[in-house]
Amino acid sequence: MSHRLREVEYLINAPYLKNDLPDFRAGDIVRLHLKIVEGGRERIQVFEGMVIQRRGSGLRETVTVRKVSGGIGVERIVPLHSPFLAKLEVVRQNKTRRARLFYMRGRLGKALRLKRRGM
Repeated sequence: MSHRLREVEYLINAPYLKNDLPDFRAGDIVRLHLKIVEGGRERIQVFEGMVIQRRGSGLRETVTVRKVSGGIGVERIVPLHSPFLAKLEVVRQNKTRRARLFYMRGRLGKALRLKRRGM
């Protein structure tokens, strides 16, 4: 893509980008406050889990969050700049050596622990 096209794309997408997102990376425990629409009612549902990956950039950036609920692993892929993401807060920062933590899918219990990063 040429420089001018990138510039135009940035100007078009700029009003939709969120600038209040905290600094987080793969391995961190985050709490996602998601807007859920049921019928005509809207409510906030909290989803807390470990960030497995961040992907994309700009308006297309997504985050994959994994939690274990009732012994079953649940993953959610959420666009970071979506209007349905009301709030994102970092609960705990962990130290990892890689950006994609797909190997955590095969782990349960104490094996899921990671070392803390300074907070």
